[in-house]
Amino acid sequence: MGYIQITKNTIENEHICCALGAKQYEEAVNEKKKWLAERMDDGLVFYRLNERAKVFIEYLPAEMAWIPIHAPNYMYINCLWVSGRYKDNGHGKQLLDKCKEDAMARGMDGIVHIVGKKKYPYLSEKHFFDYMGFELVDQIDPYFELVSLSWNEQAARPSFKRNEKSLVSQKGIAIYYTAQCPFAVGILEDLRQVAENSGVTFTTHQLTTKEEAQNAPTIWTTFGLFYNGEFITHEIMSANKFEKVLTKLLEK
Repeated sequence: MGYIQITKNTIENEHICCALGAKQYEEAVNEKKKWLAERMDDGLVFYRLNERAKVFIEYLPAEMAWIPIHAPNYMYINCLWVSGRYKDNGHGKQLLDKCKEDAMARGMDGIVHIVGKKKYPYLSEKHFFDYMGFELVDQIDPYFELVSLSWNEQAARPSFKRNEKSLVSQKGIAIYYTAQCPFAVGILEDLRQVAENSGVTFTTHQLTTKEEAQNAPTIWTTFGLFYNGEFITHEIMSANKFEKVLTKLLEK
């Protein structure tokens, strides 16, 4: 049971783990594949377990990452996911080791990743990265933390970019997202219907370039939900959960 690297030449016919088995996200998965293929020209690498499973790592040079961080000469992990029966079998460590070996071979100074202050959906669990030797280098409200593993004492200290959240001026619900996650793309119309049924304005803003993403008002550019200009959550949620969240927002 080994790992394979998906390339631009193979990605069309390979599964990429995200939304595996969810036929309703087929179009969104194709958008993700297109996004990945384009990022591979920027140095993105995608490794997965050579099984039909959600076990993979996706990383690229931090300067090319679609995220508002400053981490020159670091590798940024977009996503490290080990799920189901494959947990607790060393896959996370092995995939992380592949990233570290690649970063060192490229002459980089370290690796960075975003985690949550506690356990949150769609964010890596902080305790695993603590265990793997990462240290906290920056944090930003409400719950995002930047962790890094560096093997060069002279390297720059990674940090979040403090972009202006007040740029989100729309009333009602505003969602910023990229094509990086099929779940984010695939759920938008369901959320729109919920908002419209409640008489709430609903707007979406797809970040389509690296520059837009690096200057976005949300740290987690895969999905950021705002209400009346205030950041609410990065969580990609079902229509039912969104309806409950919206009800609470309207009651305030």
